[in-house]
Amino acid sequence: MHRLPARLLTACPRLGCLLLVAAAIRPAHAENWPEWRGPRRDHTAAAAGIPLDWSKEGRHVLWRTPLPGAAGATPCVWEGRVFLTSNDGDDLVVLAVSAADGKILWQRKVGAGNQDARSGEGNSASPSPTTDGRHVWSFFGTGILACHTVDGEEVWRVDTNERFGRIDIQFGMTSTPVLDGGALYLQLIHGPMKLDDQSRTGKVVKLDAATGATIWEVDRPTEAQFECKHSYASPAIYRDGGREFLVVHGADCTTGHALGDGRELWRFGKVNGPTDTNPKPHDPTFRFVASPGIVPGLIVIPTAKGGPTVALRVGDALTGDCSDSREVVAWIHPRTPDVATPLIGDGLVYLLHNDGKLECLDAADGRELWHERTHNAQHRSSPLLVDGRLWYGSNDGHVTAVEAGRTFRMLADVDLGEPVSASLVVADGVLYVRSHAALYAVRGGE
Repeated sequence: MHRLPARLLTACPRLGCLLLVAAAIRPAHAENWPEWRGPRRDHTAAAAGIPLDWSKEGRHVLWRTPLPGAAGATPCVWEGRVFLTSNDGDDLVVLAVSAADGKILWQRKVGAGNQDARSGEGNSASPSPTTDGRHVWSFFGTGILACHTVDGEEVWRVDTNERFGRIDIQFGMTSTPVLDGGALYLQLIHGPMKLDDQSRTGKVVKLDAATGATIWEVDRPTEAQFECKHSYASPAIYRDGGREFLVVHGADCTTGHALGDGRELWRFGKVNGPTDTNPKPHDPTFRFVASPGIVPGLIVIPTAKGGPTVALRVGDALTGDCSDSREVVAWIHPRTPDVATPLIGDGLVYLLHNDGKLECLDAADGRELWHERTHNAQHRSSPLLVDGRLWYGSNDGHVTAVEAGRTFRMLADVDLGEPVSASLVVADGVLYVRSHAALYAVRGGE
């Protein structure tokens, strides 16, 4: 923060007092939420003072804005604007909402052909948008990727089917691209649901975010079969000051790729049993949905359908095919979240399961500290950590808050009565909850 000269404060003591008071009451949480994983890419937010006692029509709800269609895409927020993707009938749209009053500022059609997933769990507007404050990028399950200015002007549009091959995936391409250093990284992992050796399809792609031009594309060969060829997970950037790479998750393995040219740096597979990491029989429907949780030094890999969660140490041993390396494995936990991404914070790992059970593990050794049910319904959102609390939603419209820490404590259960499959986000001291019907803004002190 800019500091006034001491002589000015000495000469004007009353001014000094006023400035100190202003600094004390100025929000310490003026923070944007540029992408699905948040400003630190770990689903955590700065202290925001989010109240526990809010309700659908309570005093802490600043506004509720009905949305044109149901979707599970997580909003992104920048300087007073909330960006979302949704469907409007058959149209696939990106829209901007005013953070001040919830007014829809603009809505643009990006494509058509919305497809609902099974049991209303999602649709073609499942990937989440990303912004850098000047542009907003949106991707859809149909393979259409677009860039708009924050004022809604289209800059470019790409059909990834035409450029990288027709997408063949059961419930649509739900992977969210990651923005880093002026580039967009995509994982396109899919293929015909056949037991064969000829029709595996997987690519990792880097695009120029400003123009949509391809910087590089690399094939990602695997031995995955049938539905295992499909991945609904999203790529992520790993960076710890000494190492950096793109983490890609799907088709029975997790890989790390060089940001410069996409070459594969390491691979960890053999999680679709029976293996050392997974004693269960091989499952031809072992498709990945949850994305890895990532912090410096550790990558927590979820699998699928009763498989394990595997924590990898990031060090010199993480190179080449390290699937059989015991040195790279920090620990193995016998259960995995099938959809929610593991959250890592303050030395703890939180795993939110589909049935509403929440687990807390010690990040150092994987030891289970507690495993409790919070709400008996399907859960598709990934947890958010803010103010020392975990927040997440359920498919039957409950928003839950649990105290973060080594002891379980349930704090709040808010019944919206509207399905919530998008992850909750916090920006500038406001909690945003995107249900299938509306967008809510929640803030303390109102």
